[in-house]
Amino acid sequence: MGKRVIFGAALAVTALLVAGCSAGEGVDLDSSGAEGEVLVAAIGGEPDQLDPQKTTSYFAFEVLENVFDTLVEPDENLEMQPALAESWEVSDDQLEWTFTLRDGVTFHDGSEFTSADVVYSYDRIIDEELSNAWKFASVTDVTAPDDQTVVITVAQPTPNLLSNLGGFKGMAIVQEDNVASGDITTAPVGTGPFSVEEYVSGDHISLTANPDYWGGAPELGGVEYRFISEPATALAALRGGEIQWTDVVPPQQVGELETDEALELGVTPSSDYWYLALNEAREPWSDVRVRQAIAYAIDRDAIVQAVSYGTAELNQLAIPEQSVWHTPYDTYSTDMDTAQQLMAEAGFTGGTLDLLATSDYPETVTAAQIIAANLEPLGIEVAIRQPDFSTWLDEQNSGNFDMLMMGWLGNIDPDDFYYSQHHSTGASNAQKYANPEVDELLDAGRVETDTEARKDLYAQAATIIADEASYIYLYNPSVIQAWSPSVGGYEARADRAIRFRDASLSG
Repeated sequence: MGKRVIFGAALAVTALLVAGCSAGEGVDLDSSGAEGEVLVAAIGGEPDQLDPQKTTSYFAFEVLENVFDTLVEPDENLEMQPALAESWEVSDDQLEWTFTLRDGVTFHDGSEFTSADVVYSYDRIIDEELSNAWKFASVTDVTAPDDQTVVITVAQPTPNLLSNLGGFKGMAIVQEDNVASGDITTAPVGTGPFSVEEYVSGDHISLTANPDYWGGAPELGGVEYRFISEPATALAALRGGEIQWTDVVPPQQVGELETDEALELGVTPSSDYWYLALNEAREPWSDVRVRQAIAYAIDRDAIVQAVSYGTAELNQLAIPEQSVWHTPYDTYSTDMDTAQQLMAEAGFTGGTLDLLATSDYPETVTAAQIIAANLEPLGIEVAIRQPDFSTWLDEQNSGNFDMLMMGWLGNIDPDDFYYSQHHSTGASNAQKYANPEVDELLDAGRVETDTEARKDLYAQAATIIADEASYIYLYNPSVIQAWSPSVGGYEARADRAIRFRDASLSG
């Protein structure tokens, strides 16, 4: 499902709080002699696996962000910067990208990193049709003319190629032997600032610092991830010094935690978004007036207060206000008179609506209950289903729903927000939306290299998408994390990338 992944702090996953090292404890972490303070982090659940190209779990990416690298990577402003590639050039016709790799980079097992690893990694995603293969839609060839050079040829200008290659660790460069052995699922070998030292399922994952990291050895000796789903348990462990970082933070406690001197609180707007989608392959949801009526009937303020206690940002489009790609849009203020008028014009006299939520995302169930009350005056009786997320995906993919609620995480380029979801051939267009004008605008946005012209194309497309309620957008959630005052060099990021490579522990 593209970049739709599991939001760590939101899930009710059974987990154990495991006794371990406390703040300030120095531990000899590995045979290479890496010593230093171990940062203990609590995440909301256990990864399904540690293969970055196959997992879709945010819990996994919280770990893998520190284990693997991509060719390029986003900085704190979500602008792409050099990573394993130290530089790149684009041909005059915009069809050939030449990346020069860093010299002297090694994998955690000491083997040399070369251009062949990049070619293998990208070919694997493409050939095995992994979930991120769509990012290579315009790519016709990936070659390695020498050990330090990678050439990517595209069929058309691809202004979002860098964000496709480096937007998140699902595009990480992996080691062929590690994949072939199958060890990558539990003992991955990357080039990142930390290596996986130990993985005890149901218990913890321990990382140790990579002294040969190309970006400089981390100050931390390692990071230990514990799986704690219960916020009260995580916060008690943080205050008690058993852990030093967590994102298992209930939004209803943000106000209280802001004044708690025992911890630091990071709250920053994210590039994620949550939405509703109506199945346009079914009547009456195929009628744009019915979809618009529902968009007018929804009480977004009540939903945001209920699911985030006011920490999320209301938004009627996907892209948040902080982004350079943001488009102002405020058509759907809650207006029941307009909603009822549209329903009357559509000839709707009442019926039921199957709303697909999931117990794995409690916010979808909470929102669904509010939505049920919102739609009752329109003569719509909402039946809420809440299967586990795996079943939810099956139901979505088979089109077995009237309306669903879900979120998208990790978006950077405007193409990430709109193409897969709203192009008539989009891989994630489960709602079966089709508009030739939107297709044309989204196709043009993929090849337009002038930034201002691209902004205009996506502004037009986003406005039509919202006007026709392909998605009924709700809000952009905030990233909420807490850590000990003894942690330095760390900040919460809009893309939820948990980077500990520059972090330190004191006292």
